[in-house]
Amino acid sequence: MSHDRMAVLGAMVIQGVVPVFYHSDTEVCLNVIQACANGGAKCVEFTNRGDFAPQVFLEVSRHFASFDKSVILGVGSIIDAPTAGIYIAYGAKFVVGPGLNVDVAKICNRRKISYHPGCGSATEISQAEEWGCEIVKVFPGDSVGGPDFVKNVLGPMPWSKIMPTGGVDTSEESLKKWFGAGIVACGIGSNLITKELLATKDYGGIENKVRDTVALIQRIRGA
Repeated sequence: MSHDRMAVLGAMVIQGVVPVFYHSDTEVCLNVIQACANGGAKCVEFTNRGDFAPQVFLEVSRHFASFDKSVILGVGSIIDAPTAGIYIAYGAKFVVGPGLNVDVAKICNRRKISYHPGCGSATEISQAEEWGCEIVKVFPGDSVGGPDFVKNVLGPMPWSKIMPTGGVDTSEESLKKWFGAGIVACGIGSNLITKELLATKDYGGIENKVRDTVALIQRIRGA
């Protein structure tokens, strides 16, 4: 199954939540990502944070290329083009960063890979869009002004598509505020894939939590 940029963007919007996850153990990563996919979030962000993280990602990417091609793996915490290039070569279908970097934007555009840079102002969001970013990450979501920031940006820039990470949790109250403000999707890490579920390797619990969150977002959008 081919996942071009348009398919990736569409999947993000449809599922509404992009699980954000990293673990140094490949087996844990495989189980968590499969649980997310089974729960309805096939688009998952692998965070580039640990030692030898690219090698772990390569093993995970190879696995899903063989056993479940419906899974869409992306990479997060990318701040420079060389690292983005490594992950793209290893199969990343989208690239997420904490900040905005023109060289990352260029390498992603050249390979038709969607880039979601972390932005904290209307100026940065506008710059990202000029560089070809369709869905812009707002980061850290709670620190830059939360849902009110999104509303204030979309007033003069209604074409912007915003995906906050940081400050979004799985509660109905939180999701209603963010989606009510006009976001198209959100990234959620430890509030979705909790330490408790990971500690007990409760992959069924992770699948259920993801499924419940996707369903809640659908209900909120429907209302």
